[in-house]
Amino acid sequence: MPKNKHLTDSERLMIEHSLRQGMPIQRIAGRLEKSTSTISREIRAHTTESDKSAAYRVKNRCAKRKGCKKYQICAGKLNCTKKCSLCKYCNEMCEEFFEETCQKLYSPPYCCNGCIEEWQCTLRKKYYLHKQAQEAYREMLSEARAGANITEDGLSALDGLVSPLIVRGQSIHHIATHNSDSIEVSEKTIYRYVDGGLLSARNIDMPRVVRMKPRKSKPVQHKIDSQCRIGRTFADFNSLVEVADGTYVEMDTVIGRPGGKVLLTLLFKSCGFLLAFIRERNTSQSVIDTFDSLQSRLGVVAFKAMFPAILTDNGSEFSNPKMLEYDASGRARTKIYYCDPYASFQKPNVELTHEFVRKILPKGSSFDKLNQEHIDLMMSHINSYSRGKLNDKSPLDLFCFIYGVDIPAKLGLRKISPNEIMLKPSLLK
Repeated sequence: MPKNKHLTDSERLMIEHSLRQGMPIQRIAGRLEKSTSTISREIRAHTTESDKSAAYRVKNRCAKRKGCKKYQICAGKLNCTKKCSLCKYCNEMCEEFFEETCQKLYSPPYCCNGCIEEWQCTLRKKYYLHKQAQEAYREMLSEARAGANITEDGLSALDGLVSPLIVRGQSIHHIATHNSDSIEVSEKTIYRYVDGGLLSARNIDMPRVVRMKPRKSKPVQHKIDSQCRIGRTFADFNSLVEVADGTYVEMDTVIGRPGGKVLLTLLFKSCGFLLAFIRERNTSQSVIDTFDSLQSRLGVVAFKAMFPAILTDNGSEFSNPKMLEYDASGRARTKIYYCDPYASFQKPNVELTHEFVRKILPKGSSFDKLNQEHIDLMMSHINSYSRGKLNDKSPLDLFCFIYGVDIPAKLGLRKISPNEIMLKPSLLK
């Protein structure tokens, strides 16, 4: 059997057709001259979930439906005499709904292709489709080859060695030559890390680099974990319960002067409440430090309740999700998900709320003279401003109703009188 060879689109098409014919995985593997485990992993990794139900049957997926005797769950249909288990609204209205899953999906062939009961099954289904599988494979391959192939610990060790020597006036070539045993990356890679803001040293510390004319190319984002989006895509995010409930949080960065201080923003979808935290530089470590500080102020229980799931973009500052999802003690505190590339519209709420921030901090203005007290004052005014889409309530009022009145005080925020609210740059002057 050929080894170390990726599946092609035509081979994935053959897998799909073979599954629809009811062919077992072992036989499919033999036809493709692949190992059985390779075909099994391919099917489990690239199945597509479907909400398809059976024709002329009620789409009821509750595990208790066969013995259920409830009537008139819908308060608006008092004259209804039909059992709730025979109604298509049962799953949406019943508080005791518990979705049943097909146990066949946990054993080969791990999908509904070729299942003889598919035509009458009302449960949620999974299909292996070669086109979607090939697209998912190409996306994963592209992401795995992008970004900086270095861990957070490795980057920290490189920074501790290289940056002090650069500040002392040494060239990167000189540093790499005399520390070859300790440096595992090339000189060009170190230049990219400095230019990308991943190291403490800056371009200004290298006079020759400053005098060079910049190339007309889009700057590369160096990710700490090049595979950070695997299992955390926007499709994975849409399958969460928090999405339907609107209890998730959108996260983004507001840039001031290039290379200067930046803001980390967190918006609660349920109430439009926006948090902002000043950071010295737009690095992955600064986001981790902000999360650690926020957890220490709120406590682990409150943090997990407030941030069950966070949706953000593909910025390099968010490319170390494990350090954000777990605290220093290894306790899970949240779950990070990413929008599709170049699809910031998938988190529209935080993008729109940034308009209030830009009224006070116009685009291009520097944040270098600001501290967290300035930011807390700004957010107190923004969150006290009533919104028409919130029935003329302010985000702060709704946030206090959902999470309690003591949380804003822990975050340094306070209620501003309606007539005292200012959304102008003069607020911070």
